[in-house]
Amino acid sequence: MGLFGKPKGDELVLKVEGMTCGHCKMHVEKALSGLKGVKSATVDLGKQTATVVYEAGAVTRAQMAKAVEDAGYKAS
Repeated sequence: MGLFGKPKGDELVLKVEGMTCGHCKMHVEKALSGLKGVKSATVDLGKQTATVVYEAGAVTRAQMAKAVEDAGYKAS
């Protein structure tokens, strides 16, 4: 854990379209968290974003976007 309880690692915010409820939020978080190299994934349903803390070199932005899209949502 880094300063103030945040995991150490690079951070990326993805815009996620198509989420409408808490189940959608959990589905996207699970899809992202399942990727090797992702340390944490937190979805903000109101903002329609997913904040991902990850290990650089272990996972790419394209892999994260594909995981969201495979879960049934649009990532940009």
